[in-house]
Amino acid sequence: MAKKTEVTSEKIEREYVIPLRRRWRIVPRYQRTNKAVKTVKEFLARHMKIRDRDLNKIKIDKYLNEILWQKGIKNPPSKIKIKAIKEGDIVRVEAVEIPEKIKFKKLRKEKVESSAKEIVKKKKTEEKKEEEKPEEEKKIEEEKREEEKEKKESVIEAGKEMAKAKAKESKHAMKVKSAKQEKNQQVGYNKSSRGH
Repeated sequence: MAKKTEVTSEKIEREYVIPLRRRWRIVPRYQRTNKAVKTVKEFLARHMKIRDRDLNKIKIDKYLNEILWQKGIKNPPSKIKIKAIKEGDIVRVEAVEIPEKIKFKKLRKEKVESSAKEIVKKKKTEEKKEEEKPEEEKKIEEEKREEEKEKKESVIEAGKEMAKAKAKESKHAMKVKSAKQEKNQQVGYNKSSRGH
């Protein structure tokens, strides 16, 4: 079953063809793919000599998992060819043969990641260029920034002044009077009408 073995500074690479049907046939249909995933982990724990057969130390690749789940929970593949890489205690597993549909997903993701790295590199080079600019250009840029800040501050101050003026006008226009003041203002009020 094992085809290649490469040992480089505690890094072991091996390829296996794992038979899955024998194990997933004995469980109910609605658990077959789950059992297939567990079978892959158990197989690697046994063959890659994982201490205590701990399945948490085996990390299945996203695309291998997708291959296992491709036909749903009831129809996992009968066997699968994988590549296992052991680094220290952790074993990373990936599929050797990837279907076309999943290859495109993988290529798309790699393309997005590479473009993201290029963007980061561009930003770093721009920052370096800004640091290398002559002092005169830096001074001019600082003056522009200060002017923009002053403009923003003056706009904010003008807005506050306008708000204060509006508040004063509305305060004088709609001054709230107490109950006594309203009573005194009523038409026809005088001391004689009190009943004295």
